[in-house]
Amino acid sequence: MGTTQRRRPELAAFLRSRRARVTPQDVGMPPGLRRRTPGLRREEVAQLSGVGVTWYTWLEQGRPINASAQVLDAVARTLRLDPPEREHLYHLAEVPFAAVSRTPVLSVGPQMQGILDALEPRPAVVYNARYDILATNGSYRDVFAFSGRVRIEGVTNVLWTLFTEPEEDCPLVFRDDELPVMVATMRASYGLHAGEPVWEDFIRRLSAASPLFARLWESGDVARPGRRVKIFRHAEVGELRMTSVSLSIDGMPECRIVVYTPDDEETERKATWLHKKSRPLEGTGF
Repeated sequence: MGTTQRRRPELAAFLRSRRARVTPQDVGMPPGLRRRTPGLRREEVAQLSGVGVTWYTWLEQGRPINASAQVLDAVARTLRLDPPEREHLYHLAEVPFAAVSRTPVLSVGPQMQGILDALEPRPAVVYNARYDILATNGSYRDVFAFSGRVRIEGVTNVLWTLFTEPEEDCPLVFRDDELPVMVATMRASYGLHAGEPVWEDFIRRLSAASPLFARLWESGDVARPGRRVKIFRHAEVGELRMTSVSLSIDGMPECRIVVYTPDDEETERKATWLHKKSRPLEGTGF
């Protein structure tokens, strides 16, 4: 059975189950006469969604009809779908899904901080889609001297730091290779935020502050977060060869944990030394 053939029965079952849980009272309609089945009737969903009864019936029957995003949104509102259910509806109807734009996440809770701390001695950080640093563990602060560099909305931003500070202070050894990837990664998320004042102001200000960023941004390249081997320079221990891995976070859209793991034994020794140096009493019993 092909993908479309499998999705249509799933779409039909999903719409029926969502319709059954919405009562007339939920949508401001009188209960009317006794109903054979719970929930709204098909014609009521069609009326409330502003679509034809025949069209909605065919949609719920899983027939191969075209549905626009606007119509699916109307149906989703009528059926009181939450964000995960709305996305599921789009996928089953084979309509490209665009997440609802949200205000950027600028902080994390104690549980997330606890996860970062549990990853010690591996450096770990939480970024949002704009590369704002939302939280770090101690090992990240040992390796990267980003703390205190507040650039936007009271949050340290890695891109702003990397593009506006002197090149000799950049911790990336292969700066010309890594910065284009970071800009392309941010641009992949920009499509959801194009036109938003916070994003547009950030891009405008950073473009004015850094001709290099402006040129890379204008290239239009896009990329997704992923595993990469990066080489960093540290004032005390020299070069550190690290593998970075990005992990998505449930409940925090467009945010990710990035964990850095030593890629060779020498980096492992250096990272361990930095960790112990900043925490000399750990494991001593004092």
